[in-house]
Amino acid sequence: MAYAISDDCIMCGACADECPVSAISEGDGKYVIDADACVDCGTCADCCPVSAPQEA
Repeated sequence: MAYAISDDCIMCGACADECPVSAISEGDGKYVIDADACVDCGTCADCCPVSAPQEA
């Protein structure tokens, strides 16, 4: 199950910088995760200062 980024995202980019498979990109007002590329590692959730990435 892939992760998704909630509306709590503050656009800091920490998750995109840490994603080992580059599945996270800048979206419209928040970062987005490509569910097909996500390997469900949880790195994004671990590094996010506002806990925006959540298991979908």
